[in-house]
Amino acid sequence: MNRSKLPKSIVALGLVSLFMDVSSEMIHSLLPVFLVTVLGASALSVGFIEGIAEATASIAKVFSGVISDWMGRRKPLVLLGYGLAALTKPLFPLAQGIGAVLTARFIDRIGKGIRGAPRDALIADITPPEIRGAAYGLRQAMDTMGAFAGPLLAMALMAATQDNFRLVFWVAVLPAIICVLLIIFGVEEPEATRPPAQLRSPLRRENLRRFDTRFWWLVALAAVLTCARFSEAFLLLRAENVGLAVTWVPLILIVLNAVYALSAYPFGKFSDNGGRRRLLIWGIVLLIASDLVLALAGNIWLVGLGAAIWGLHMGATQGLLSVLVADAAPADLRGTAFGVFNLVSGLALLAASVLAGSLWTVFGPAMTFYAGAAIAMLALIGLLSGLLI
Repeated sequence: MNRSKLPKSIVALGLVSLFMDVSSEMIHSLLPVFLVTVLGASALSVGFIEGIAEATASIAKVFSGVISDWMGRRKPLVLLGYGLAALTKPLFPLAQGIGAVLTARFIDRIGKGIRGAPRDALIADITPPEIRGAAYGLRQAMDTMGAFAGPLLAMALMAATQDNFRLVFWVAVLPAIICVLLIIFGVEEPEATRPPAQLRSPLRRENLRRFDTRFWWLVALAAVLTCARFSEAFLLLRAENVGLAVTWVPLILIVLNAVYALSAYPFGKFSDNGGRRRLLIWGIVLLIASDLVLALAGNIWLVGLGAAIWGLHMGATQGLLSVLVADAAPADLRGTAFGVFNLVSGLALLAASVLAGSLWTVFGPAMTFYAGAAIAMLALIGLLSGLLI
């Protein structure tokens, strides 16, 4: 196959991610400020909500991944996951309290969990190994284009409607519907390569033993990085903290995701050319730099710079980590591998978001980001010393 030619279903999956991220980020770019300014939540409450939501997604990924391995099919679970997320979008504009938002985020993230591991495994199934970096990079880039467009649209609607949060949340339902239609009509997968077997626990000892040491060190590294990065909700709160009006808070995600989208595919191509370990090292260095800038930020320009560096970190590491998981896992256990990987990362995100919210509440915003930089430094030391991957 021509190295420059990716399967059509990869492009379709990229568009699926783009439209769902438009929908999700229209909501999530405003949700932390909506919780704090409209519903009266604290930064600690935001941390709990974000952490529980993302941990839920990660736990669901374990089971959806192993089910996709058992079925020998990925697309039905991808459709179910995105469809569930689309159905829950109307819950956000209807929410009248913190509990309702938590419920909406919880159900929405179950959908994310169901689709995540099967989608990532499907990309590996339909893409030759020599261009997997490009495939994951393209999907990640298109996903992030949606994460760029969503806050931009949210900001425009907020300005046009005098900060009508709920109207923006209703508009976000439309791209979610488009996403589901794209899966139905645009995504194809190979025929099942083996007959269905007896469905068992994803954490069976004999399966876990088939993952080599490289995979488990990779899981450990990703968990540490997740603890260092916590939820992007705290970037939005940092922008509001330095005085940015709520109408313009989505600008921070626009900056972050624009840089992320522009860098993900080139970084993916670079990783295909033998630069994976070097790229991972520089990705961690970028996270440390971003955390330090955000800790020291006294104005919106420095918050924007920190968000841009954060976007470069995401572009360098997120697709790369998926490639490394796909390479380290047996083909018949890829769904399980992505599920385990995301489970550990999600539990780390729960701990990180609660920690970030606690530090913010007790010591202030700067300490939250200093802590993130310190944890990222530990990951970098482990990688440079050869302890991790």
